[in-house]
Amino acid sequence: MVKVLFICMGNICRSPTAHGVFERKVLQASLAQRIEIDSAGTHAYHVGEPPDKRAQATALNRGVDLSSQRARRVKKADFDHYDYVIAMDNDNLANLLEICPRTQRNKISLFLSYSSDVDEEEVPDPYYGGPKGFERVLDMVESAADGLLSDIKEKYL
Repeated sequence: MVKVLFICMGNICRSPTAHGVFERKVLQASLAQRIEIDSAGTHAYHVGEPPDKRAQATALNRGVDLSSQRARRVKKADFDHYDYVIAMDNDNLANLLEICPRTQRNKISLFLSYSSDVDEEEVPDPYYGGPKGFERVLDMVESAADGLLSDIKEKYL
């Protein structure tokens, strides 16, 4: 079983979107029994809450249902459990590196490093923006999810 954890700040916009999109791609590839997926935040602002309504609506328009997810905060035990700990941006990457044991830092990466067609390094936070921001995030996430799935297939499956 390959285990993937997506990380953003509050776990209500970007990381649940990545979680949902990647889950759909894994299901479509008939790999749900071989890949475990979750998401978390580096901060505890929204623990227990569902994803942002705008993130849910945008994802649902593309056939991805985020409604069953609930925000949680990343914990040190996650670094033992997950094979991939994937940050949406450099701030969250830095936060992860602060709490991650040195021996497990190789598990941490930026999500867009898996995309071959997005020129940016970070998935921007759409929280304070309008609907176009959520659409843009979904475009980026879908691209990076394809690359991540290819990486997992190449290394583990």
